[in-house]
This record gives sequence, C-alpha cells and structure tokens, in this order.
Amino acid sequence: MNATIDDIRAELLALLPRLRRFCVALAGSVPEGEDLAQDAIERALRNLHRWEPGTRLDNWVFRIAKNRFIDRRRAMKREHVVEMSDELENNSANSVDGVRVAEARMALVKLNKALQLLPLEQREAIALVLIDGMSYQDAANMLEIPIGTLTSRISRARAALAAAIGG
Repeated sequence: MNATIDDIRAELLALLPRLRRFCVALAGSVPEGEDLAQDAIERALRNLHRWEPGTRLDNWVFRIAKNRFIDRRRAMKREHVVEMSDELENNSANSVDGVRVAEARMALVKLNKALQLLPLEQREAIALVLIDGMSYQDAANMLEIPIGTLTSRISRARAALAAAIGG
C-alpha cells in the first residue's frame, strides 16, 4: 500500500508532540524548541520527495531537526552570539505550597542548565530515550550509531547530570 500525501501529513501531525519534546531538550528552551520543531516540519513537508517510503518517517524528521539545530548553533558561533536560556514553560502550579513550587522550579532550572552543558551527542541520547521514551534500539537506529555507543552516552550523561545537580 502506497502512502498518500494526506497519510504522511497525518503521520507528521501525530509525531509533533515527540518532535517538540526532542527539540525543546536540544534547544534548552520551550520557545526555541518550538521554533526548531516548526522548522523541521516545514523542511520535511518541502522535501517529502526526498523521504524514502518504507523507511521510518520519525527518524527522518528527527534527523532534520538535529541537523537544523546544529546549523543554527554553527551560525550563532559565526556571529559570536552566546545563547543560554533560563526560560521554562510558563505553567501555573496548582499547589498551595509556594516553597515546594519554588524549589521544584529551581531544581528544574538547574537540571535544564546541566542538560545544556552536556555534549550534543549525550543530550540527543537523553532527549530520545529518557525524555521521549524511545527504546534504546530505536534511538540507536535514529542516530545511526551502535546500541553500545548509545548506552555509553546515556551513562556518561546521567553521571554528569547527577554530579551537576548534586545527586
């Protein structure tokens, strides 16, 4: 059965929440992550003729997002722009305990900063497996690396995050 353009677009739409989480984890902020996800989807739609039917559409789109992220970072380095955002999604907490909410937000900011200090390869692995919930095998396939390499990256990333947040 050949997939129609409408089928592919529906699959892309279903992929959006996962892609958004991945992009936010890479970019370090919700606004930048959403921009990156939108850019990746736009490029995917413009380049559907390059996608090979029978291959995983999600891997292809995640790879587009990763490449766009790398391209943006390179461009910023050329322009000598330093970017490190402390912005987090502005959710209202339904808790009466303001101290616990403040502590949780501070811990989240600390974790986000630590995540952004990881090498890109480790951040990608964390984003795919621990944030998105992708299987190790699927993440390794998407990143085009052996599963042992993925496992090693996640292990090093976990150790670095634990050290950075005092755990």
